[in-house]
Amino acid sequence: MYAYINGVVADKGHNELVIEAGGVGYSLYCSLNTVQNALSVGEMMRVYTYLNVTQDGIMLFGFGTKEERAMFLRLISVSGIGPKTAIGILGSMSMRDLTLAIVMGDTAVLSRAPGIGKKTAQRIALELKEQISDDEVEGLSASGAKNVVPLRQDDPVTEAMIALQSLGYTAGEAMQALSAVKDKSDQPDELVRLALRGMM
Repeated sequence: MYAYINGVVADKGHNELVIEAGGVGYSLYCSLNTVQNALSVGEMMRVYTYLNVTQDGIMLFGFGTKEERAMFLRLISVSGIGPKTAIGILGSMSMRDLTLAIVMGDTAVLSRAPGIGKKTAQRIALELKEQISDDEVEGLSASGAKNVVPLRQDDPVTEAMIALQSLGYTAGEAMQALSAVKDKSDQPDELVRLALRGMM
């Protein structure tokens, strides 16, 4: 019903933004990342939205980017994940880390999100992996500097991916190669060696 709201930031809470537009204050339930990235109170901001209507009431969810809203819609398509749980997942890590975790099938990372157990994490990875295109992965790599939460530099898979990209491989190629070997070592250089062997 609502694609987005352009208005003034009237208030910011833990998981809430209040955007005033046309004399109406819209209360938007948002991820922590969206709230932290929101402009200051009194400034104009565009927030992308999703209207959730249930027997219990109506809730308006807000997103700082189209990409975050698209990921939210994917998450709520997974059995057992409701809108609030999806917002919790989005707020627990950067879009880059979440996308990488899904594509790599990294259930350990996914299960760190609030309310997500191992089985739910497996469902997320299984059901959403094929929905993420190489172009999206490339886009995340190209816009990495814009992410609020950077890639975890202490994560061996992340370090190996960065190393492969520095050798000239695309993010999609690096991710595909690493997904086959990520459980074989916890050392970045060993993962790079195994990935390169698999690409030969």
